This record gives sequence, structure tokens and C-alpha cells, in this order.
Amino acid sequence: MEDDWGSDSSDDDSSGGEGITFTVGGAAGGAGGAAAADGMAAGGMYFDEVPTPADIEFPCEVSELAFHPHQDVVAVGLVSGRIELYTYSADAGNRRVLAINYHKRMCRGAVFSPDGEVLYTCSSDKSVRAVDKAGVVIWEQLDAHGAACNTMLMPSESMLVTGDEDGAVKLWDVRTHACAMAFDANEDFISDFAANAALDTLLATSGDGTLSVFDLRRGKLAARSDNLEDELLSVAIIKGGKKVVVGTQDGVLCVYSWGLWGDLTDRFPGHPQSVDALLKVDEDTVATGSSDGIIRLVSIQPDKLLAVLGEHEDYPVEKLRFSRDARILGSASHDKTVKFWDTSFLVEDAGEGGGEGGGDGG
Repeated sequence: MEDDWGSDSSDDDSSGGEGITFTVGGAAGGAGGAAAADGMAAGGMYFDEVPTPADIEFPCEVSELAFHPHQDVVAVGLVSGRIELYTYSADAGNRRVLAINYHKRMCRGAVFSPDGEVLYTCSSDKSVRAVDKAGVVIWEQLDAHGAACNTMLMPSESMLVTGDEDGAVKLWDVRTHACAMAFDANEDFISDFAANAALDTLLATSGDGTLSVFDLRRGKLAARSDNLEDELLSVAIIKGGKKVVVGTQDGVLCVYSWGLWGDLTDRFPGHPQSVDALLKVDEDTVATGSSDGIIRLVSIQPDKLLAVLGEHEDYPVEKLRFSRDARILGSASHDKTVKFWDTSFLVEDAGEGGGEGGGDGG
């Protein structure tokens, strides 16, 4: 039986992990459910009939979250640099099982390994680290980047990708803990990553207004889009790998055709503010998190707002992640909470071709 996260830790930090504390607390506070949103900007409807775990509240803003691929565990990164892990349940409540304090500045990225044995994190302190289930640091690269790390993705069990505030991208071989590739194609912060199913192409969106395409087999920049004169904040690959959708600061969803990277082939305006987070639901649908605080379900080609999944009132929604089975959508915002939304209807509607679970990183 797979050990639970935090199960090998102790109150006095006998695990030996620097800056690690273990706390078993009561159910996390907060009330679930969503308030109704008015106006055309919200649109659609809420799906809130199925009970979901209660909100998890924090003393400071949440900067990242990652769901475990096999257990009902979520890791939450905070602007303080602290990382907290919780078990979550609509019936039993939420319980903190591990707290990690090794980052000196904001935790910008967190992702579990595909087998769930390791949690990788990156921070504004320029470091990349990895901990095991007891919270013991098993790898740390203190000067992983020359600038603050901004985002990360784990496309495979051996590959970890990180991007920083200056536009640098690095690929790490987690087996050897060595930097396997490094790119400096962008002039501003790297906001998000996506990798194709073949794992031979990496996409990176940047605050400099361009989408960069990296050939991972040749280890070089393959293409770079025209500058959209707008910050590109999020990215997802859809339509069986034939289309790429990008969220922008102006609230437009831009669509590229795979292989035609110069100029976009479609644009879908409609979000009144920036699209900070994109999460692929299926080959035709994405969930979006916007600065207006609303989480939307959107169809791409045909372009249509399908529903509103939830909201953080007027606080920007900057992180969206699916749980291990895609039946819960987790969201993080500046309101210092992680909220859980029912998405079981998406899985049931899709059947065997359902939503993509365990959407961590990037």
C-alpha cells in the first residue's frame, strides 16, 4: 500500500529535513459553494449540486497549488515561501499533514512526480528543490536560475522544466539532477509551459508578447511567434495537438495552428480582464481563470462560453488544477484561499474520453 504524505514525519522534525515541520490539525476552515455572478461577463451557470471539500484558508496569498496524482492530497505554495500539504475530503474535512519552510521567498511552482513519490518546487529565491513524502529534502539547486523562478512543468518522470523572470528556460534531468538544456529566447518573464504528447516540443508563453517553441530532441529554439504586443500568460494544447490556445493580459484567447507559429489563426475575445490560468478539460474545451475572479468553461472552435464553474469574487484567479481523477477543480487567488469546485459532470459527460486529471505545473 502506498504510504501517505506526511506519514513518516514527526512533530520534532526528526526526519532531518531542514525547515520542515509536521502538523496534524483539524478540518481547514472556509465555506464551500459559489455566489451567483451577474452580467454578461460572467455568463453560463454554476454547477454546485455535488458536495465539495471546504475552502482552505491561509494567512497570506496562495501562489501555487498541485494535486497528488494518486491520493487526495494537495500541495499549496504561499507567497511567504511556505508550502503546506493537505488531505481533502467533502465528508471527512481537510487536514494539514505537512508544512515545509525551506524557500526564503515566494513559492512560484510546485508539481508532484508522476508516481507521487516526490514534490518538486521552485521559488523567487531562484532555487529548485525536491522533497520526499516525509518532507526530507532529497535535491536542491540553490542557484538554479539567475533570476526569480516563475513557473515549472514536469512533462515526464525524468524531465523537469523551469522558467524565470528574465525569460530563461531550463530543462532538468531529475535522475542526475543536472541541467540538460538551457534556452534564453525570451526577454521577459516565462508565464506558463505546455508540452506535446510526444514530448519532443515544449511551448513557453512570455510577458514579452511571444510564444516560444523549443525542439527538445535537437535542444534548440524551433520557432517564435510574432509579438502580439500583449503579455501572454497561459497556454494549453488542444484539438489532438493541432491547436494551441493562449491566454493574454487583454482577456483575449489566441489560437495557433500547430506548426504555423508566426501569426495566430483565431482569436476569441470575451474575458473582461486577463486570462491568468488555462486548464485543458478535453480536446475542445478549456477552463479559464481570470483577473475578474471568475472561473469559466469555454469551448474553442466553435468559440463559446459554456458555463461558470465558480468564482473568487473580485480577486484574480491565477491557478487552476484538476484533482487526480478530474472530479474536483482546485483554484487559487489573492483572497488567501484554495477553493474546490465540482467537475464530476465533465468526467461523466466525457466518458472514456474524459477530462485530464492531475493537471499540475505550468
